[in-house]
Amino acid sequence: MTFRASSMAGRSFKLLSHLPYMHAPTPLSRQISMDAKSFVSQLNGAGLLRSQGLIGGRWSDAYDGNTINVHNPATGEVITTVPCMGQKETNDAISSAYGAFSSWSNLTASERSKYLRKWYDLIISHKEELGQLITLEQGKPLKEAIGEVNYGAAFIEFYAEEAKRVYGDIIPATLADRRLFVLKQPVGVVGAVTPWNFPLAMITRKVGPALACGCTVVIKPSEYTPLTALAAVELALQAGIPPGVVNVVMGNASEIGDALIASPQVRKITFTGSTAVGKKLMAGAAGTVKKVSLELGGNAPCIVFDDADLDVAVKGTLAAKFRNSGQTCVCANRIIVQEGIYEKFMDAFVKAVQNLQVGDGFSEGVVQGPLINEAAVQKVESFVQDALSKGAQVVLGAKRHSLGMTFYEPTVLRDVKSDMLISREEVFGPVAPLLRFKTEEEAIRIANDTNAGLAAYIFTNSIQRSWRVSEALEYGLLGVNEGLISTEVAPFGGVKQSGLGREGSKYGMDEYLEVKYVCMGNMSSN
Repeated sequence: MTFRASSMAGRSFKLLSHLPYMHAPTPLSRQISMDAKSFVSQLNGAGLLRSQGLIGGRWSDAYDGNTINVHNPATGEVITTVPCMGQKETNDAISSAYGAFSSWSNLTASERSKYLRKWYDLIISHKEELGQLITLEQGKPLKEAIGEVNYGAAFIEFYAEEAKRVYGDIIPATLADRRLFVLKQPVGVVGAVTPWNFPLAMITRKVGPALACGCTVVIKPSEYTPLTALAAVELALQAGIPPGVVNVVMGNASEIGDALIASPQVRKITFTGSTAVGKKLMAGAAGTVKKVSLELGGNAPCIVFDDADLDVAVKGTLAAKFRNSGQTCVCANRIIVQEGIYEKFMDAFVKAVQNLQVGDGFSEGVVQGPLINEAAVQKVESFVQDALSKGAQVVLGAKRHSLGMTFYEPTVLRDVKSDMLISREEVFGPVAPLLRFKTEEEAIRIANDTNAGLAAYIFTNSIQRSWRVSEALEYGLLGVNEGLISTEVAPFGGVKQSGLGREGSKYGMDEYLEVKYVCMGNMSSN
């Protein structure tokens, strides 16, 4: 099966060439570029700007010498180059992980826990540098990037503790001379494919529980944001995690994906990305019957009822929509507002959106950075144009920002309908479409009218309604009067075509474990 990336700009890990931008860099961009170079120098000095893959504990170039550029999305400039790896390098990384599995899985849970705890400590001690690296290659504001480091590190800390809590069972036997028990054992080598929008947290959320359970991993980060992954595994090596336990390959997505799903030595695939690519991975994994966990696309509804606290609803919706410039899988994609509060909510929401400062992530006060690339901007433009052609109205924004490059103005659209593209698919950008509803039943129908089922949000002061609507919504995650709901201690995952399995919390451990039943007979005799 040929593994090809989705054409969806927001959540694909397809290798795209660097496209020309429609706007020339402004003087501000050139000044920012000078600042970015100083951060690159600092990262080099700290030993965290790695630009090679990691196979068997050794830093490696692509075997054919090919490289790809890593760009700063705020300026379009090249930060550095990394290897464009493919099938051969991936197979060697798999072999390395397979070879390390026996010794790593045979360590005591306490020993694995100590390695993870040391890794956590190193991530926290370098959180400023890691945050700078995320801003450089991904574009999110520095404060938000450091917040991601804290969030990502929390998964390593949590699973360092959970490593010691993998329990089996004793089952009462049906016969007197039998003893029945259940073991939980690591699944084996894990292929972890991660996106660009959270280049650290999406890795730690997968690798943390995998290592805690005794698995070894081959990480395939996005070609847009490989540097954060490489810095993270550099710190894993410094923590003493043995060679081969963690490996990183990047480059040719089709070849790497094909190698991971074809290898019988890889027993588990964990993927965060587009639904289209997730379906291909799932189909490919059937050939060797691998375990699969998928966190795929969303189409999150954010329902604001007439009885909602207006300030709470505006604050929560703002956070759910515009975090990371709207480039998250749990971003509010449809803001569904009851008719009695529609105009009042819209006015307050627009005032809040107008205060969002757009710019390079290293600039003071900036809360929205650039989109990841030109293809992402074009996707946003096409969604907005479709909505306008079908009757939606622009309240704010709806155009590229004067900063040029891939900056896009925070946008609010009103009179959006369910048949518009922006209501049917993930926009993955800073566009807030406002839909109107009359009754609770209508809101639930609109919210559930999608193939996606990842996150949803509701704002209401009615306890009874919050229970009714929470139970009726077909989503894996739900925020009630809250727009930021992700945490390492709670299960993260979707239903319907938003994926399979859960990440985070104690439930995240189950994705990397096999259950083995043992029946011991003839226990009555000596």
